[in-house]
Amino acid sequence: MRVAVTGSHGFIGSALVPALERAGHDVVRVARTASGDLDVSTVSGTDAVVHLAGESVAAHRWTDEHKRRILESRTRGTSAVAEAIAGLDRRPSVLLSGSAIGYYADRGNEVLTEQSPAGDGFLADVAVQWEASTRVAEDAGVRVAHLRTGIVVGKGGGAIAKTLPLFKLGLGGRIASGRQYWSWISLTDEVGAIAFLLENDVRGPVNLTGPEPVTNAEFTKSVGRALHRPTLLPVPKFGPALVLGREAANEMAMWSQRVVPDVLTEAGYRFIHPTADEAAKGELT
Repeated sequence: MRVAVTGSHGFIGSALVPALERAGHDVVRVARTASGDLDVSTVSGTDAVVHLAGESVAAHRWTDEHKRRILESRTRGTSAVAEAIAGLDRRPSVLLSGSAIGYYADRGNEVLTEQSPAGDGFLADVAVQWEASTRVAEDAGVRVAHLRTGIVVGKGGGAIAKTLPLFKLGLGGRIASGRQYWSWISLTDEVGAIAFLLENDVRGPVNLTGPEPVTNAEFTKSVGRALHRPTLLPVPKFGPALVLGREAANEMAMWSQRVVPDVLTEAGYRFIHPTADEAAKGELT
């Protein structure tokens, strides 16, 4: 299969491309033009498109300008990809388009499936508009799946990267009460699930999370066990806010999201790392 990938040099894309190549796929990296837009002409002649490109939500404090970039990098980029696909005489058969579990917002202990409605907040609004941006490709008959990704556990990127050095020093700990649910997925399973979805007839929203979401306190203990380090020092709620700003810290660290991957498991995907302990040990050591 000839697969075009946007965001191919990002945290997930950097792992996905070689995995697809090892599986025998021909991968086309979608680059950017001189103006910074995606060179969507490169989707021509492909059998599938994996669209992962987008501004990092955690790279900067959430000023109005950064929030605008976060939103527009997803909606404009996705619309451009979807319109390019729809305009082809020979279209790719599938578009796997990035999304996030931020779609559900803060829901306490509620178990969230792909059938759960959207919540309220900036990240939820972004996810709703992000997913809506693929509509032109869907209307053209392309199979579209929205990759609602959780906290990706892996070295070299993602939400864990910034705190991993602290954990290695024995300074890691739960955030505030630690009772908020964190829905994680190992980088290995993130890549494996994307490859699985390329070849299986799944469409619509797909939660890319592990089958056993845990609280932040439990997740913290899993990381500590994997690294053989104590996790006794709790991080006060204002800690992440000092780095990210109050709104970003609240939505990324304090929202409780108990998300389960019903669609993925019902389609037959088998997780390499089905528990947080296995994910931390497999990815962080």
